[in-house]
Amino acid sequence: METSKVLIDQAEVRIRDGRDGYAWDAQAWYGGDIDKAWVKTEGEGEFREAVEKAEVQALWSHAIDPWFDLQVGVRQDFRPNPQRTHLVVGAQGLAPYWFEVDGALFLSNKGDVTARFEGEYDLRVTQKLILQPRVEFDLALQDVPELGIGSGLSSAELGARLRYEFRPEFAPYIGVEYERAFGGTARFARASGEETNGWNLLVGLRTWF
Repeated sequence: METSKVLIDQAEVRIRDGRDGYAWDAQAWYGGDIDKAWVKTEGEGEFREAVEKAEVQALWSHAIDPWFDLQVGVRQDFRPNPQRTHLVVGAQGLAPYWFEVDGALFLSNKGDVTARFEGEYDLRVTQKLILQPRVEFDLALQDVPELGIGSGLSSAELGARLRYEFRPEFAPYIGVEYERAFGGTARFARASGEETNGWNLLVGLRTWF
């Protein structure tokens, strides 16, 4: 049987010391138990400014066991400039102890190799109140000065979101998140006058259909 789902995991406002902004993270899939077509998008920006980051991935997903899918496809970065197109190879699924993980390797049309890992866990405080710790790491094989990316561990985000499920499909949340740039990425940020770390207060909505 073929089914589909659209999940808007994050649609949020980020409040940060006079640099308030927004972010989104969503995905959708269509297919059967083994093979699915998968679309992912995420991005962020500051109010009254142009979008800082925006990407879309189009993937084919194949179940390699009951818990994990192998995913291959393409990723298009619309922001920042210059734009990049990437080949994507990754895996997404449910690790032991119910950790949701998503990792991918990216090869751009300019030969840049980067990687991303995301992990999160739903901790039920009550039947409707859920605390979701989350971590994300970005890595790069080489410096990409035109995009402000340094080799090695380039950036990390660590946060937690507390959502209340009025219904499973409708869950507003609040949260906090700490983000930091490392190594060459931090040097590029300082050279352009940007901050290399900081806290965000989050207010958002998680929904699916």
